[in-house]
Amino acid sequence: MKPLNELKIAVCSDHAGYELKCHIIDYLRTKQAGEVMDCGTHSADSVDYPDFAHPLAHAVSTGRCDLGIACCGSGNGVSMTVNRHTDVRAALCWKPELAALARQHNNANVLSLPARFITVDEALAMIDVFFATDYEGGRHQRRIEKIERF
Repeated sequence: MKPLNELKIAVCSDHAGYELKCHIIDYLRTKQAGEVMDCGTHSADSVDYPDFAHPLAHAVSTGRCDLGIACCGSGNGVSMTVNRHTDVRAALCWKPELAALARQHNNANVLSLPARFITVDEALAMIDVFFATDYEGGRHQRRIEKIERF
């Protein structure tokens, strides 16, 4: 994994995840992330999560961004949406251990967070682990390659 100051990170949310998204963007800028792309939403007004999850997924799938963080109330909607894109592997996490395993074993490139079920501190801890954990490869690569085939 690249150092944080070299990473391009896309972040999005719906209305339920808007406040958490704002904390995440501030945190990433404080930590001096290389580039942070805010894919929206830009207020707590009710919106449809796919309108913001698709641009994030496109940025990751095309290589415009290295990683993404997507937030909605449960984390499920944004996760389902971004996983529709080729070469995007989103993992819904609610504990740092899950974020680590998502990177180590699944080479996840999008962290999906359930804004209504975690604290800001828990989210930031997962982000730190997600960015600091490398993909192990090996036996896991065979499994990753099977995701697109069915």
